[in-house]
Amino acid sequence: MSDDDFTRLVEAEQRVEPRDWMPDGYRRTLIRQIAQHAHSEIIGMQPEANWISRAPSLRRKAILLAKVQDEAGHGLYLYAATETLGADRADLTQKLVEGRQKYSSIFNYPTLNFADVGVIGWLVDGAAICNQVPLCRTSYGPYARAMIRICKEESFHQRQGYELLMTMMRGTDEQRRMVQDSVNRWWWPSLMMFGPSDAESSNTAQSMAWRIKRHTNDELRQKFVDMSVPQAEALGVTLPDPSLRWNPERGHHDFGEIDWDEFWRVVNGDGPCNRQRVEHRRKAHEDGAWVREAATAYAAKSASVEEVA
Repeated sequence: MSDDDFTRLVEAEQRVEPRDWMPDGYRRTLIRQIAQHAHSEIIGMQPEANWISRAPSLRRKAILLAKVQDEAGHGLYLYAATETLGADRADLTQKLVEGRQKYSSIFNYPTLNFADVGVIGWLVDGAAICNQVPLCRTSYGPYARAMIRICKEESFHQRQGYELLMTMMRGTDEQRRMVQDSVNRWWWPSLMMFGPSDAESSNTAQSMAWRIKRHTNDELRQKFVDMSVPQAEALGVTLPDPSLRWNPERGHHDFGEIDWDEFWRVVNGDGPCNRQRVEHRRKAHEDGAWVREAATAYAAKSASVEEVA
């Protein structure tokens, strides 16, 4: 198969499978994107896991435990998808802890109170859903199939977060202030989750041509804003953007300019929790070495027993 044949394949909305021929650039782009996605799921466990031991009730603790467990599963599905492209999972983890691969900038912000757990569910998972639902139609088969289950679970996570916030907004004045404070802190980082503006995104055009992505960063960001405004009104919170207003001519909400200096600073490793997040992941990986070694030894022993039998 040639590059032209491959282009015709993806333009015809056909799925690319692991044994199919693919351009080296397509393979590299997928490994980079899926690995970043997998890293984000694993690093993203940390901000919420920070509140498991301090959840205000057994019900909230169980919900949070289930959600964090789901995120671990998402990382597993995605690392497995990279392996179908010839990537090595251990190598990807090493690149992450050495700072040679990225994860979503949103997870470099701290969770200061329990309302943050709800706002992460509502805004962060909401932004993730906007990003990820189109990936169910991405051109690479294993990635698309993994995203179907991930999106179903992320949708449930968003509803869980919104329900928590609704409960808090029906509570005391202090709880309502906590929710508003959390929204104020997470709104702009949530908009940054979609990546740089289209004018600054070096990968978007080729990824869309290969049908890896279906929408540009700015298109997805606009969809998220339009979706979030009525939800915020129903919740009773104010989104921290004085420029936010409906534009009848565009049929969309106008919104203020993102602080791109902050975005690039966090992406490049100088956010509030960058070092903490990566160090925690590195330590967890090192502390878990004996488990991986034991599992490998057990698998080898089981295989030798089966051969004898």
